[in-house]
Amino acid sequence: MSIDHRTRRLIDIRPLSVTEVLDTILPEAIASHGDLAARGIAQRALPAIGFSVGDAEWTLCSSGNRIEVAPGIGRAELIISMSEGALSDFVQDYQSTMGLAMTSRVRVERGTMDDWIGWEPAFRALLDGRKTFEPGDVQFLDLDGGPLDLDRVFTPEDELPEIAHFLREAGFLHLRGIFDPDEMEGVGDDIDHHIARAKPDDGDSWWAEDADGNAQAVRVLNFFEKSERLRSLVGSDRYQWLGGLTGDGHQHRLSAEGLVKPLGIVKGLSDLPWHKDCGQGRHSYHCNALTCGISITGADRVSGALGVVPGSHRANVRVPGRDPMMDLKSRMLETQTGDITVHCSDTLHRAHPPTERPRKVVYSGFELPLLPGDEKPDQPHYSREARAELSNVEDRIAATVTSIDRLRK
Repeated sequence: MSIDHRTRRLIDIRPLSVTEVLDTILPEAIASHGDLAARGIAQRALPAIGFSVGDAEWTLCSSGNRIEVAPGIGRAELIISMSEGALSDFVQDYQSTMGLAMTSRVRVERGTMDDWIGWEPAFRALLDGRKTFEPGDVQFLDLDGGPLDLDRVFTPEDELPEIAHFLREAGFLHLRGIFDPDEMEGVGDDIDHHIARAKPDDGDSWWAEDADGNAQAVRVLNFFEKSERLRSLVGSDRYQWLGGLTGDGHQHRLSAEGLVKPLGIVKGLSDLPWHKDCGQGRHSYHCNALTCGISITGADRVSGALGVVPGSHRANVRVPGRDPMMDLKSRMLETQTGDITVHCSDTLHRAHPPTERPRKVVYSGFELPLLPGDEKPDQPHYSREARAELSNVEDRIAATVTSIDRLRK
């Protein structure tokens, strides 16, 4: 039932020069996966992309089932400038097209941010051999080979092989009645306490704004450290069994974030649009991790339930947003207080905005153990400080676009 799709080791990340990328990395990738990437480029009608890195300029384009690297950027419809270090991280899947934009490490000199994000699946096909998604690629079968019931809600009394199989096929789970309402009330009080203490730019919270420009804290970072009640619950057998579902040895992250979902938010990272948890990069290093949402208040269609796209963890698609190539239908997971949702880090999901009632949820989860011989390097773009800075990420993304055609919705 493994969901371990890793193909790279963190220990192998190293600085790549522009010369090595142009003379070795790209030619080898084109020889190995050029046809795979060219198919994805043609299906998505992606524009020829030019790169400007220091004094080096080149254009990547395709014709038929071939990809070529041409000197200069005169033919490019999309032009991207970045540093040598950013290129190195991008080529090694340490940061994605979106990840570089979110950390202000790339500029769109010609074309649009939408064009740049749209290239991500083709780059992953070229550099990692991941086929770009095509309609019909993903099917859902139960253990007996029949159609899988994607609306199924599980309890701890259900057979573990069935639960694990559903997670592998669909990329998510909805588990009913894991914790009691009084336990959830206590954790909810802890969230309220830290939300009330939060201050803008404290490095410990995310903020959002309503239509009148009123700012409010919507996420408590490092909540695992702050709530003894939460630590007790996630340390119990009622929660920890989730890490053993797939047999991959998932380990609890010893971290969590407490979220409130207020009404009327129009700006900020509160009601997140469709995205994957590996959308910033590192899919090939940590997918699939498991993200668990503990329903403190429950969530339905009017209080902002979690949306998921079943099977999207098996699809190399563009994120954020819904890739227009996808034929996979979304589901809304309407939870009760004490339920848990689980989704793979490569599963497309979103937070639906609450329309009548706010809600609260805690997100924690499990990560895969390091591969043999691997070790974690310093990761400045994924540090606690970098996580806190995402509160203002929309402004940084907008600043990366220098062309007249700005961000396309």
